Order: sequence, then structure tokens, then C-alpha cells
Amino acid sequence: MKVSEIIEILEAELLVGTGTDMEIHAACGADLMSDVMAYVKDNVLLLTGLVSPQVIRTAEMMDIKAVVFVRGKNPGPAVLELAEEKGMIVLTTRNPMFIACGKLYGAGLIGKGVRE
Repeated sequence: MKVSEIIEILEAELLVGTGTDMEIHAACGADLMSDVMAYVKDNVLLLTGLVSPQVIRTAEMMDIKAVVFVRGKNPGPAVLELAEEKGMIVLTTRNPMFIACGKLYGAGLIGKGVRE
């Protein structure tokens, strides 16, 4: 699924980044970055309500190229600058995490994050 499709499905706003034609093959919804580090193994879309620089730093470590902030949350300038520096795409959506994940799953995006 392309980032441009995700923007449409979630009625999201692009805050940072280019390359909305980038393909995303899976998604993970988490507010605990330790969960992201423990379970996410591939390049995925991260959905979170946490709006701190730690999100971008964790995403970078896990090779996550796109982040969606849910519940209408908008990260501060420091978070957006860090994401831009790391070449990430950052979106925001008014959808709560449960609904956002459900919409993406219903559109065919699989989940990642099952411990092996």
C-alpha cells in the first residue's frame, strides 16, 4: 500500500516528508517504544499517540520510514525537524489508534509485531 493511499484512508495530513509513493507492507500500532523494539522486525508504518523525539529515534533504529500520530496529535517542531533530518514521512490523523489500525487492516495492510 502506498503512503498516498494511507493518507486517503486515514484522512491524514502530511506533516513532514516526501515520497508518498513509497510502498508500506505492514503496520504496527504502539505507544510503548519498547514494544516496537521488541516486536517489530521489518520496515513498517508505525502508528502512535506518543509525540516525543523518542518515537523518531526508535523508528530510525527499527528502519521504520513512516510514522502516523493518531488522535489528532501534532508533534512539536523538534520532533518534526528530527524526522525530516532522518528522511522520514510523518502524518497525523484524527482517528484514534484502534480505528486507524482497523481502517488500514480493512484496506489490506497486514499487521507486524507478533513475537516469533
